[in-house]
Amino acid sequence: MKVVTAAQMRLAEERSAEVGLPPSVLMDNAGLAVAEEVRRSLTTVDGLRALVLVGPGNNGGDGLVCARHLKEWGAQVAAYLLRRRDRSDPNFALALDSGVETTPGDDDPALATLEGLLATADLVVDAVLGTGQARPLEGLLKAALERLAQAKASRPSLLVFALDLPSGLDCDSGAVDPATPAADITVTLGCPKLGLFQLPGAEKVGRLAIVDIGIPPNEVADFPVDLITPELARGMLPRRPLGANKGTFGKAMVAAGSHNFVGAAYLAAAAATRVGAGLVTLAAGEHLLPILASKLTEVTYVPLPEAEPGIVGPEAVRRLHANLEGYECLLIGPGLTQRGPAQEFVIASLLSLPINLTPAVVIDADALNTLANTKNWWEDLEREAILTPHPGEMARLLKCPVEEVQRRRLAVAQEAAARWHAVVVLKGAYTVVAEPQGRAAISPFANPGLATAGTGDVLSGAIAGLVAQGLRPFEAAICGVYLHGLAGERVKERLGDAGMVAGDLLPELPLAIRQVKES
Repeated sequence: MKVVTAAQMRLAEERSAEVGLPPSVLMDNAGLAVAEEVRRSLTTVDGLRALVLVGPGNNGGDGLVCARHLKEWGAQVAAYLLRRRDRSDPNFALALDSGVETTPGDDDPALATLEGLLATADLVVDAVLGTGQARPLEGLLKAALERLAQAKASRPSLLVFALDLPSGLDCDSGAVDPATPAADITVTLGCPKLGLFQLPGAEKVGRLAIVDIGIPPNEVADFPVDLITPELARGMLPRRPLGANKGTFGKAMVAAGSHNFVGAAYLAAAAATRVGAGLVTLAAGEHLLPILASKLTEVTYVPLPEAEPGIVGPEAVRRLHANLEGYECLLIGPGLTQRGPAQEFVIASLLSLPINLTPAVVIDADALNTLANTKNWWEDLEREAILTPHPGEMARLLKCPVEEVQRRRLAVAQEAAARWHAVVVLKGAYTVVAEPQGRAAISPFANPGLATAGTGDVLSGAIAGLVAQGLRPFEAAICGVYLHGLAGERVKERLGDAGMVAGDLLPELPLAIRQVKES
């Protein structure tokens, strides 16, 4: 499923018209699909009072089609027109003929009629503005949406559906107008829009429903950004043949941990085992091994010499490299610290890694911070790499403000992937995965419960475990991000979105894999 910009959505509609699906057909399909989603969400609309706010453009046309179907299914439907329409508009004529009550907004200068309709409505469909809106809200449009927000604030049971996207939300950037109302359910048409996954707009979306309006899949197949769906993840999961042995599922080496961050090493290595890697080996400072071995008995260990108690240094590189033969992946970084010896260890481990050893590396946490202080590091990284920065780490790598990273998350990840010739996983709400050739994927999950120490270590470990099983870096990153997000959703269902800890994710990872397989 593709995530699109406004320009790409227009192109998809133009391509559809060229193969026999004109805008009128897409509008009919869209209005019906939204009405069906309203009915599905409520079980029935029979006898309910529905108000449709009808904007001046195509979004309003979709709203009129929706209003007609709701009326035919037994709802009491009023359409409030934010620009006057007449019977030359076929969708307006059909709505009138079906019995939809209409009120032109310019006949209601004090908005008293609108306020009365809002006061008695069971549900409102926001069909004011869609992907074409690129200007500040003003006049009647602004006033009507402000009244909707006030009605919702005073009566939370009022159910608000946004048609395609909440009015005033920028389709591409996620920026919102001050008058943009929050929806309970956003019913987006054909393809989800990029701005729905970008803050602050994402806060206005509510539950996202994506409905088919008939655009042929091949007309959007060349668009570069995917939404990570269960179907996409399922197609990437490593196969598990009946005759397998542990060698079938590969070997991952995890270089992690320090005296202050023993847990990071545990979480990363445990996550690699929980996604199915055949063998996981944890390379850590020798003073850490008694603690780790008592906590994690399912992995093997490489004790690394320490530059100071609990901190590895450059003298540990030779031992790490000596034990890497036959491993499909090296994960480096979680919990290593940014102390000088640890930074030297990271640079020497990555940039002097013999070409015949471990075809792929996953770089996380303190290893990323070390690279941020290393000029043109990517020029010497002669193998496939996956970088997993959170926004702060990405800002340090790019020497730019965090706000710039967050404002342009997709573009920043794509630009960095191209520059570094690596897969980039930009973590956060709606994590972005980008690869050097321009393709990208966006996670459907935004879970505040994951905003806690150690969850990033679980993610990098999961990705490394999938690389070990033979997935290409881009696929491993996509699959790992989805499984990690789904595991978080499963924990949230049990515990809520506060008080979750990183270790809660570990037993959920194999259950998430099973859920994806069965979806």
